Amino acid sequence: MSQTPHRPLSPHLQVWRFHITMFTSILHRATGLALVVGAVLVAAWLLAIGITASGICPQAYTAFLTFGASPLGLLVWFGLSLAAFLHLTGGLRHLVWDMVIGFQLKSANAMSWWGLIGGIVLTIIFWVVLFATGKVAL
Repeated sequence: MSQTPHRPLSPHLQVWRFHITMFTSILHRATGLALVVGAVLVAAWLLAIGITASGICPQAYTAFLTFGASPLGLLVWFGLSLAAFLHLTGGLRHLVWDMVIGFQLKSANAMSWWGLIGGIVLTIIFWVVLFATGKVAL
């Protein structure tokens, strides 16, 4: 009679501890998906321009801008810009790692924190500039 060898069990989520590199890796993937939504919104914007320019529906572009300038629209644009900046900083981190730099635990954690903080700071600066120059208003 043959016995089945005892194989190690896969680690369960309760075994894992939170690591900033794990969080930023998941966040990088999530922001990539969010940017797909952003691409759809850019396509809708271009479609609204085309529909308005063709004369099919002269108010299409105005309707799109009205939504984009509403509080909900601004929240969507803010979220997409946050996703873009977080994805950018995550991509830069991966670019550095592709050069086989920063794999030590302390430097990998530091790069993850700097990428997370940097993406948030860049988003805030971006929106402060938009409001300060009058490009966006509530």
